[in-house]
Amino acid sequence: MYYVNTEQIDERLTFIPKVVQAVTEINNRWDGSLYASFAQERALHIAIEIVTDVGSLLIDGFLMRDASSYEDIVDILVQEQVVSSSHHDSLLRLVRLRRALVQHYTEWERNDIHPVLLELPDMLPEFGESVLRFIAKEMHLA
Repeated sequence: MYYVNTEQIDERLTFIPKVVQAVTEINNRWDGSLYASFAQERALHIAIEIVTDVGSLLIDGFLMRDASSYEDIVDILVQEQVVSSSHHDSLLRLVRLRRALVQHYTEWERNDIHPVLLELPDMLPEFGESVLRFIAKEMHLA
């Protein structure tokens, strides 16, 4: 029997609508200001943490192989059919931003909306739905 921390997964997945709302507002109000750029960076960072936190919890809970990096978390989620292979590239583009956001933030290009931000309103809800379907299937709830 698996021990999957569904409480922590649910907590993170229920935060997705707030991130989508913030992203939509950032996109609609973009003015190139430092304030807008910092908001964008934080929204991207939270989205990355949702994907990697949930991915890690699933990998640990369902005893999948160990992930060696954030990219590996995404690869495992696709290989284990948590998310479809059609989402692989977009999720990889997202998690690959983490290093730039948290380590190389002084070099971040702040003049324009990052293309990944434009993908988040579709990407995150699809990720959440895929995760819930996977858990239901694996735990024989569906």
